[in-house]
Amino acid sequence: MQMLVEFIKTRIPGCYEVNFAAQEDPRGMFVKVFDHSIFCQKRLEARFMETFYTVSGSNVLRGMHLQLPPADHAKLVYCVTGKVMDVVLDVRKGSPTYGAHAMIELDASLYNGVYLSRGLAHGFSVLRAPAVMVYHVTSAHAAHLDVGVAWDSFGARWPIESPLISPRDATLPPLDKFNSPFKYSPDVEVDG
Repeated sequence: MQMLVEFIKTRIPGCYEVNFAAQEDPRGMFVKVFDHSIFCQKRLEARFMETFYTVSGSNVLRGMHLQLPPADHAKLVYCVTGKVMDVVLDVRKGSPTYGAHAMIELDASLYNGVYLSRGLAHGFSVLRAPAVMVYHVTSAHAAHLDVGVAWDSFGARWPIESPLISPRDATLPPLDKFNSPFKYSPDVEVDG
């Protein structure tokens, strides 16, 4: 039996909810989160250079993060334990959705994730802790090019009122002060 990965367009071009192929049997579950050939068929960047994960407790909010060129990257993120509200913000100049965001609930029991093209900032808030988020990225981490946008500056209705954030996230600029080097390219949109 062929296990298929499904891509669902969000309101942000280049951002997809990904429903992973999951198969259950008496032992538990088998979940396929990545198939290089399927990502290539969809014309999505799929040469992941690093994989890492975060563990977050209750009331945590991480975001909104991305890396500047030449270390910018596409990424695939998913939750393997717990549940989060994942948020994607478009910071690509010229994009029809510049400044807009998409919110996608990621739940370990739903076997779903989010794919983000370059120029999309990412963050999440924990809905059920502990939340373990896995990230596959197409470039190596470059601390000096790691930037972001203030989590409360673009109109997202986060599900927590007084989140626990890092000192770094507390100093990120608001969207209207973020000088984005990213340019929109319509070829990032593919069929779902």
